[in-house]
Amino acid sequence: MAEQKVALVTGSSRGLGKAMAIALAEEGYDIVVNYARSKSAALDTVKEVEARGQKAIMIRANVGDIDKLRAMFETVKEEFGRLDVFVSNAASGVLRPIMELEETHWDWTMNINAKAMLFGAQEAAKLMDKGGKIIGISSLGSIRYLENYTTIGVSKAAVESLTRYLAVELASQNISVNTVSGGALDTEALKHFPNREELLSDARANTPAGRMVEVDDMVKTAMFLVSDAADMIRGQTIIVDGGRSIVL
Repeated sequence: MAEQKVALVTGSSRGLGKAMAIALAEEGYDIVVNYARSKSAALDTVKEVEARGQKAIMIRANVGDIDKLRAMFETVKEEFGRLDVFVSNAASGVLRPIMELEETHWDWTMNINAKAMLFGAQEAAKLMDKGGKIIGISSLGSIRYLENYTTIGVSKAAVESLTRYLAVELASQNISVNTVSGGALDTEALKHFPNREELLSDARANTPAGRMVEVDDMVKTAMFLVSDAADMIRGQTIIVDGGRSIVL
């Protein structure tokens, strides 16, 4: 009988997180489905995982709240006693011009997008006795200007920097840490962008690959990084954007 493998994907009730949870289930992982608001959406992910013959548990937790984040990992320890893959996918942010940003906007975004990656990785590493993989999620706003994107862009730059630090310090435990950065994805998250149509039309018109990036492109890259084939890739941010970021 194959050894049990366990993956935790934060923000896995919808969008990219849900797609990653399902892909991991297809690879034989039991899944910890984390959500913040929509229980019904999280239940859908659980059903998708179970339909693939894997176990799934559902944990509600705002990952930006460290006490709730740690309690989630405690539940993982009680239920499974181990963790093999941690995907720090949950994200949020306030879309405003710089002069309209308030401290609460900064704290909210940094907590969910960056702080949760650091402290989630700490907790995950404690459960990865036989090594493991940690994956962060970023976006092009970490390295280039996007309108109203300050809090998110800076938080994603922090994720990319954390990826390098975590990769070095967790290497001795045989834990690989990398991040996948995507171009504009037409997911539910993008609906909150006032310039959504502009972003999408730019991606359609100016992506050298001739099409927009899709969720599946991000998932395939993450699954490669989770696989043994990527063992010597450490501390990297892999940009999946069809070449959009290398053309003006």
